[in-house]
Amino acid sequence: MDLYDEINKLNETLKTERDELKVKVHLGKMEAQEEWEKAEQQWQHFKAKAEQFGAASKESAQEVGAALKLLGEELGHAFSRIRKSL
Repeated sequence: MDLYDEINKLNETLKTERDELKVKVHLGKMEAQEEWEKAEQQWQHFKAKAEQFGAASKESAQEVGAALKLLGEELGHAFSRIRKSL
């Protein structure tokens, strides 16, 4: 699987988890809400970088892709922390 496929798969996984957590956080604890707000900022950043990745040249795509993958992994960890607090 190449980096482009990894980023697309990560994007879909994060989108699904984000949608599920959004509903739970709405009904959940205040701590989760604070963590959610931080994760939501990261999500917006991830989406913007994903768009750049799709439009980037092959050379810059590797750099953008590596940064995007790291950001996505951090976002996944944030989602896990939120899920545990609910």
